[in-house]
Amino acid sequence: MTEQANPVFQIQRMYLKDLSLEQPNSPAILLEQQQPNVDIQLAVTANPVAEGIFEVAVTATVHTKVEDKTLFLVEAKQAGIFEIRHIPEDQMGAVVGVACPQIIYPYLRGNVADVINRAGFPPVHLAEINFQAMYEQQQAQQAANGSAPTAPSTETAQ
Repeated sequence: MTEQANPVFQIQRMYLKDLSLEQPNSPAILLEQQQPNVDIQLAVTANPVAEGIFEVAVTATVHTKVEDKTLFLVEAKQAGIFEIRHIPEDQMGAVVGVACPQIIYPYLRGNVADVINRAGFPPVHLAEINFQAMYEQQQAQQAANGSAPTAPSTETAQ
């Protein structure tokens, strides 16, 4: 085996890991004429599955309210299994925290818009996300707190 093996980055599988929709105040809330307030939270997690195999998941939580009553709440977790080998340790965080979520996110956006539309509401289109900036922000926060950098587990409000 050579000392410098070629880097490997392959998508093994993409899948919708979890999806939930709640409309706790239907049907009465559907008669409201007010514009709803939409809160979107994102989280990225990464877990090793086996040697050189990682599961990376991006979770979106979309909570839409009219005043203090929930119109709908959607939580979707889109995941991917990635084979990542022979990447320098100092670059692994960026691969797992930036490259993988960028691949997963379009699937998540489509699934969220689809389930909201199927529930009878106009689709909520998640904005494009700069995962590089999200990752750098998390690294800066960890450095400020004095903790060692890890794979992302970031939550961001939009």
